[in-house]
Amino acid sequence: MTTYYFYPMTKEYASVICTWKYSAPYSIYSMDDSNECICDLMNDEYFYALDSDNQLVGFICMGGSARVPGGYPTGIYEHIDRRDIGLGLRPDFTGGGKGQAFLLQGLDYLKQHHHAHDLQLVVATFNERAIKVYERTGFVRGTSFMSRIGNKQVEFLSMTLAGK
Repeated sequence: MTTYYFYPMTKEYASVICTWKYSAPYSIYSMDDSNECICDLMNDEYFYALDSDNQLVGFICMGGSARVPGGYPTGIYEHIDRRDIGLGLRPDFTGGGKGQAFLLQGLDYLKQHHHAHDLQLVVATFNERAIKVYERTGFVRGTSFMSRIGNKQVEFLSMTLAGK
């Protein structure tokens, strides 16, 4: 199994991540390479991940940075004991069976360094491959809701993982 190493986000890695483009239907996860995008990733809630060859493979985030706007009206962000998380793999790493190891090691990092135990994430409902990874890791399906992404409404699903 590949080992991943997580570090606080740097401008160098934020600049690279903001250029990542995903093919449809995953293109909703694509970022733009604007200064605004880079600045959004430059806070203490984002962490980049390198593999053992020092290649950038993904990122994880927590707190407000991991939230989807449409989730606020549903009340999913009102649980003060839950930590919201998000993650992204480099486009060429998706769909290749690397997601679960990345997620597990990312969760270990957040638990050890940020005391994140009761976790919640949000995923687009069409992203069945990610949902399968999350369920295999112990996340449980919760509330679904709609949120605007660009000019269209997308259905999302909240998933929770109780602390251990």
